[in-house]
Amino acid sequence: MTKSPAITAGRLLVDCLGAQGCDRVFTVPGESFLAVLDALHDVSAIQTVVCRQEGGAAFMACADGTMTGRPGVAFVTRGPGATNASIGVHVAMQDSQPLILFIGDVDRGMRDREGFQEVDFAAMFAPLCKWAARIDDAARIPEYIARAYSTAISGRPGPVVLTLPEDMLLESVDGAVPRPRVVRPAQAVCPDAMGALFGLLGDAAAPLAIVGGADWNAKAREYFTQFAERIGLPVVAAFRRQDAVPNASAVWAGNLGYGPSPKLAQRVRDADVLLVVGARLGEATTDGYTLVTPDHPGQVLIHVHPDPAELGRVYRADLAICADMGEFAEAAALWDHDIVHFGAGAEAHSDWLAWSTPGDTTGEASGARLDLAQCVMAMRAVLPADAIICNGAGNFSGWWHRYWPYEGFPSQLAPTAGAMGYGVPAAVAAALRFPDRCVVALAGDGDFLMNGQELATAIQHGCDMIVIVVDNSAYGTIRMHQEREFPGRVSATTLHNPDFAALGAAYGAWSARVETTVQFAPALAAAFAQKGVRLLHLVTDIEQISAGGATIAGLRTRV
Repeated sequence: MTKSPAITAGRLLVDCLGAQGCDRVFTVPGESFLAVLDALHDVSAIQTVVCRQEGGAAFMACADGTMTGRPGVAFVTRGPGATNASIGVHVAMQDSQPLILFIGDVDRGMRDREGFQEVDFAAMFAPLCKWAARIDDAARIPEYIARAYSTAISGRPGPVVLTLPEDMLLESVDGAVPRPRVVRPAQAVCPDAMGALFGLLGDAAAPLAIVGGADWNAKAREYFTQFAERIGLPVVAAFRRQDAVPNASAVWAGNLGYGPSPKLAQRVRDADVLLVVGARLGEATTDGYTLVTPDHPGQVLIHVHPDPAELGRVYRADLAICADMGEFAEAAALWDHDIVHFGAGAEAHSDWLAWSTPGDTTGEASGARLDLAQCVMAMRAVLPADAIICNGAGNFSGWWHRYWPYEGFPSQLAPTAGAMGYGVPAAVAAALRFPDRCVVALAGDGDFLMNGQELATAIQHGCDMIVIVVDNSAYGTIRMHQEREFPGRVSATTLHNPDFAALGAAYGAWSARVETTVQFAPALAAAFAQKGVRLLHLVTDIEQISAGGATIAGLRTRV
C-alpha cells in the first residue's frame, strides 16, 4: 500500500470535509486559519463564500444545513469572529438544524495566558451546541471531522463547534486519510408502537397532527401527506415549519405560532388525540405552553421524535415513539389499517383558505397607504409556487406566515429561535443552493440593518434573489409590546433609517421604492423580470402593527 504523502493539517481538514460531501463553506477570513484558506485555494469542489460579518456567515451555514440535511459549514476566527458567529449556533440548536462552526484559535503554546482574542470556546459554546471540542493533534483531524458530522446529523440535529489552534493547522501530517462519509442512522419505527398509534387514532373523535421540526425531510413530507390525506387527518405546522406539508393539501389546516387563526387554536384545544411528529412543542408553537400544556389533561398525546432525549423532556407522552421521520411517515402511509375517514381535515383546510385570503381592504381600513396583505396576494399571482421565502424576526413576517402558501420543499427559511437579521443571509444560501428557484428575502427595517451588508456577498457571488424591506421606522414587534404594556410611552423603539432603495442601488442591486398598495404589483413585476439582486423598499405605516389587525391606536385604548 502506497503511503500518503505529507500534507498540512489545514489541507487534511479540507480533504476530510470533501470526503463528507461538503461543497460550500461560508467564512469571514482570519489569520488564525490561513492554512485552511490556503488549502481551499486548490480545492475547486468546495466553494468558498466570502461574507461580510460572522453572524451572516453562520446564518448562511445554518440555512444551508436546513436545506440539505447535511451540516452547513462556517469558518471564523477567534474572539470577535466566534462571538459574532454564536448567534448562528444558537439558531441551529433551537431550530434542530445541522451546523459545524470552525474557529481558528491561538497557538497551543499560548493557551491560558489570555492571548490576543483568546476565549475558552469549549466552555463558551457548551450550552449552545451539541458538542464543542478542540483539535490539538493534527493526526486526529479525520476522527474529529467524522464525529462532528455524526453528532450534527444524528438524533435531534444541531450544531457542533470545533476549535482549531493556528499552529496545529500548519503542521505537516503524514499518513492520515479522511474517514468515509458519515450517514445518519435511520431508526425504523417499532411495529407494536405503530399498532398502538392506530389503535388510539381509531378511537379518536377529533384527532389532529402537529408536524415539522427535527429531521423533517422530503421523504417525511411526501409520505405523511399521503397518510394524512388518506384518513382526513387535519395537519398543522409547528412555528415556522409551514413547508412541512404542501399547503394545497386537502388536509392542511395552517400554522401555529404568533397570531394563529382563532379557529385553528380552538381546533387544537378541542382535539382529543394530538399526533406530534418532529416538533418539540416549543414556546412559540404552544403559545407559552398554554395552547397545549405539558400535561395536556383531556388529550392523548402521541409524540414521535428522532431523539429519545426529547421524548418526555417537557411533555408527558401517552405514546412516545423514537424513529426517523422519513421511516415513520412511510410506515404510517403504508400501514395496513382501517380507520374511519375524518371529515375534519377538509373542514380545517376550508377554514385555512378563508383565513389566508385577505379582504380587499385588510390594511387600508386602518388608513394605511400600503396594505401588506394585498402585497402578498400580488406575490402569489406573480411568483412561482415553489418560491423560497426567507425571513428573520419581526411582525412584518406575520403577513407572509398568514397569507403566503408554502408549496415547495424547502420553501420556508425562518428561525424558530426568533433571531433578527436571518433573512438576507438565508436568501444568499438559498440562491446558491437552488440557483434555478425564485428566492425572496423578507426583512423589516431593523431586521435588515442587522445583516443587510450581506447584499455585497450576494452580488459578489452572483446570487439571483428578490429582497423586500418593510420599513415602518421602528422595531415594530417591541413597539407593539411596549404600547400594550406602557401605552403612549415610546422609548428606544423608533428608528431613523436610510433610503433602502438607494442603499440597495449602492450595493449594485436593482431597486425601487414602494409607498402605496397600487405601486407594489408593477414594482414586483419589474423586479421579477430582472436578474441578480433586486430590492423593493416598502414604506409602511407603524399604525398597522401586525397581520392580526392590531393597531397602535387600538393598543393604547385597550382596557
